[in-house]
Amino acid sequence: MARIRCPRCLRPVSHCLCAWIPDLCSRARVLVLQHPDEAAHPLNTARLAALGLRHATLWVGERFADLPAWLEAPGVRALLLFPGETAVDPATWTAAGEGAQTLLVVPDGTWRTARRLLRLNPALAALPRLALAPDRLSRYRVRRAREPHALATVEAIAAALDVLEPGGGFEALLAPFDAMVDGQIAAQQAREAGEAGEAEVSADTAITDEAGAADR
Repeated sequence: MARIRCPRCLRPVSHCLCAWIPDLCSRARVLVLQHPDEAAHPLNTARLAALGLRHATLWVGERFADLPAWLEAPGVRALLLFPGETAVDPATWTAAGEGAQTLLVVPDGTWRTARRLLRLNPALAALPRLALAPDRLSRYRVRRAREPHALATVEAIAAALDVLEPGGGFEALLAPFDAMVDGQIAAQQAREAGEAGEAEVSADTAITDEAGAADR
């Protein structure tokens, strides 16, 4: 039988993360472009970021017809959170954009699907890029990344806002993320302990059966 899920965070009610989700206000607007594969993933961290930021919007899909209008809106400067050789310096970006609102566009997916989003939405390719420092270590201990220094989407968004708006307290975005990771690890350890216990009981039963057969 399907487990009842929280309508907000979409986690099973028994593992609801809403108590940890903050209510943060950023000067920048965040637009997350989520590949459909990620939307169905049980460890969906982009949704946690969108719920924790007042000025965040989450779109799910591969092609986004409304994207050009958002990128070209008056008074907006769009910045793509994605590695690139011509990545901008955050301090320079902030200083040069006085009076304009940053629109931080965040592709959400594996490296393969994120690159696919860029290919299918050519307007993204022309955007200046923000690349995070490679010395950041992920706290995502339950999902192994292929690329070194890869971060979960919520970690990347928190880190990006921290460098664009220092002192904004965006570390709080990671509270539900940490709770989710801790819960997954605890559940995994409980399963492993249960399997080990069952194996031990089976071994004891086999030994007892063998001893009984020898006595007979």
